[in-house]
Amino acid sequence: MNRKEGEAMKIVFDSAGETDILVYPAYVEETFPYKLRDDRRSAGTVTWLLGRTEEERDVLAVGMGERGASTLERVRRAAGSAARALRREGRRSAVLMRAAGGAEGSIAAADWAQAWTEGWLLGLYRYETYREATKDRGSVELALRSADWPELSREALEAAVGTGRVRADGAMLARDLVNESPVTLHPDRFAEWMAEYFDREDVPVKVRVYRGQDLADREMNGLLAVGAGSKHRPALVEIRYEGDPRLPMLALVGKGVTFDMGGMNAKTAGDITDARMDMGGAAAVVGAMDILVRSRAQVNVVALIPVVDNVPDAAAILPSTIIRYPNGLTVEVANTDGEGRLILADALLHAANLGAAEAVDIATLTGNVGAALGLGLAGIWGDEGMSGRLVEIGERNGERLWPMPLMDEYESELRSPYADLRNVGRSPYGGAILAALFIRRFVAPGMRWVHIDMAGTVQYKQDESYSEMGATGYGARLLADYAAERAGDARDALKETES
Repeated sequence: MNRKEGEAMKIVFDSAGETDILVYPAYVEETFPYKLRDDRRSAGTVTWLLGRTEEERDVLAVGMGERGASTLERVRRAAGSAARALRREGRRSAVLMRAAGGAEGSIAAADWAQAWTEGWLLGLYRYETYREATKDRGSVELALRSADWPELSREALEAAVGTGRVRADGAMLARDLVNESPVTLHPDRFAEWMAEYFDREDVPVKVRVYRGQDLADREMNGLLAVGAGSKHRPALVEIRYEGDPRLPMLALVGKGVTFDMGGMNAKTAGDITDARMDMGGAAAVVGAMDILVRSRAQVNVVALIPVVDNVPDAAAILPSTIIRYPNGLTVEVANTDGEGRLILADALLHAANLGAAEAVDIATLTGNVGAALGLGLAGIWGDEGMSGRLVEIGERNGERLWPMPLMDEYESELRSPYADLRNVGRSPYGGAILAALFIRRFVAPGMRWVHIDMAGTVQYKQDESYSEMGATGYGARLLADYAAERAGDARDALKETES
């Protein structure tokens, strides 16, 4: 599952070799070297213009819409669409034909190059671990010409592309994890893999895995209860990266249910293969940490990933079980398919014990959020300042969020006659809000917190601009960007204090 640069992901500079295809961004109502209607220049379109002779090269026109309306996400989507179109046609190389000195509206050249790189690489992604006869072994090489980027030195252009590659690799790592079979990526192996993957001597990162007696000693009873039905041991994985230990600690908490059968409240749908994707939050956190560590970001972040299977067995937790948490709360498990919030509670309490100033939890928590927001937006609850910053970041990098309310009046739905709380409400309405309200009860006073429900955004149901059907890798770039921006603000505050 380690991301490695393959032939299909190659980007070269000033290549002397002949390329198959010329890729032209095409803007509405602007000069274009070929005849092309304006409706073929709208964002999201790709048009083949085939050479009329063997000497005349084929052209792929990529619609960009109006230049003044350009966004980084539009650039990513255009690049992904171009890469996918080339691969579908079996083309093996292309050169990006950017007009020399061409401004891209309000987008800086380096940001445009980075966004194009992200979209291009994400568009080429294929999960082919288990393919044999249908595996695509072809490659698509992209060439960039330094002369087309007069605003940037060759070094600056290469740096922008390199940053885009690191970010795309983090997202693709998250995709790999979410797509992986639960037979291979079960709790034991997932915990071991994280410890191995982040075992690095060149960066200040440390991994600790809590299992068995360690969980019992720390009263992580949510994990122990949910994992009781699986032959694989539950674990809490702690990945601490101190790029700048002077800064307040940020905790990134990702739900890692490697297969969610629902426990004793077993799922009954005809196809539940996507139950393996219930660790999308964990994958997002791993992808974010990969980006931060590889870019040597000056941040102080701890990733907390509770890992578990939720399957029925003679030893599995029963509905009506009472779980005791070390903050003094007891929880009646009214439905064993509401397991994610039970393990996030453990991780958030642990974040407070580590001294985290802020926490972001991210989880494929409720189908309810998808019913409310569709598959293009995740919901976010909690601290308004944190939520606002994350929403802004999501608008820039394409991992979009929509602020949702914490309705205090709804907490009555979580009352239990047997314990302090139920893990699910009695009503079929507002389930995503109720889940957020439940999780809030395990956030320490003074710790800023937001909850992200990404159940709708964890996978594409059909091929999209820069992704094939399957895992999206949602959250990796979002969390990494937030950690970096937050660290920048904290450093500025330190400088003011010191001066």
